[in-house]
Amino acid sequence: MDGAGSRETAWGIRLHRAPALLPGQPCPHVIISPRAGRPTSCLFPRLALAGPVRTGQVAPMSSLPTDRALLWLGALLYLAGFLTGLVALLRRTPDSRRRTWLNALLIAGWSVQMAGLYVRGLAAGGCPLGNTFEIVQFVAWSAMVLYFFVGTAFRVSLLGLFTAGYAATLALASLLIPAWDASRSERIFGSNPWIELHAALAVFSYGVFGLLALTSIMQLLQNWSLKHKRLNGLFWFLPSVVQLDQINTRMLGLGVLILTFSLGVGASWWIRDTASVDQGKLLVTVGMWLAYLIVLLLRWLAKLVSVRFAWVCLIMFIVALLSLGPVNSSRHHTVTLTPSDR
Repeated sequence: MDGAGSRETAWGIRLHRAPALLPGQPCPHVIISPRAGRPTSCLFPRLALAGPVRTGQVAPMSSLPTDRALLWLGALLYLAGFLTGLVALLRRTPDSRRRTWLNALLIAGWSVQMAGLYVRGLAAGGCPLGNTFEIVQFVAWSAMVLYFFVGTAFRVSLLGLFTAGYAATLALASLLIPAWDASRSERIFGSNPWIELHAALAVFSYGVFGLLALTSIMQLLQNWSLKHKRLNGLFWFLPSVVQLDQINTRMLGLGVLILTFSLGVGASWWIRDTASVDQGKLLVTVGMWLAYLIVLLLRWLAKLVSVRFAWVCLIMFIVALLSLGPVNSSRHHTVTLTPSDR
């Protein structure tokens, strides 16, 4: 705070200290004067205010919870869905009933997580992809989108259970590692919606590759069960090896297609200003795209099939997740977030 009782946040918004309240007196409003971007609350800088606010205007505070509270709730709903589905599976609950409960919890978790990302995006002034925390959350969210709109078409009964565990792991890990949300890149997209689309599609393709890793694990488990003649329990519900191999091929093709389109959009702007992208980020991103493209070509030529194909897809996704660190660290104009900002 300066002498006038105000301070400027990392988002370029000047917040004025509200007058002291008596014990028990509600805080009906806050006073803000935004320099740029959307207005936020002085108590929760990531909490959007209801309606547009002009400089110096008294604005009512929104009753929405903070972004991290919503993301925590979404992650816990994913975890609840996974545990509920697992218990129902072990108790041999009918498939339709188990899937109903699982999908209800996953839809609730996905909706709450989307609300948290939306609130965070309001504060950032764009798609929330400014640090590792936001990217991992977006990958988990995109995997759920794929399960709802693509995965159900494959008629794989256990895919929802595996996706729930995968999304819960990513979401909880990102929330439990403070360093991932200690700073974020400032105005990473500027005012260019095409760059924002490029970044969103690139991260979304990682969600596709994440779902591919899950079906690859299912294929490896089914192959192991057949070799060791373990056809009871969890293995009984797994699809056939042939079906899983077909699913993996389609998921790989979809991921490569989305990533190719994303890089095409980014390249059309990069050639206008080659200094706008760090060389390390460029090499890592193009390298991952080439690697997945080569795997797809080898699968199409029948040079990489069955178990080897599943292992390669799984390892590739682990490498893709590890590549998020170098890609995020190569960004410029980062700002450090205080605990109140996060």
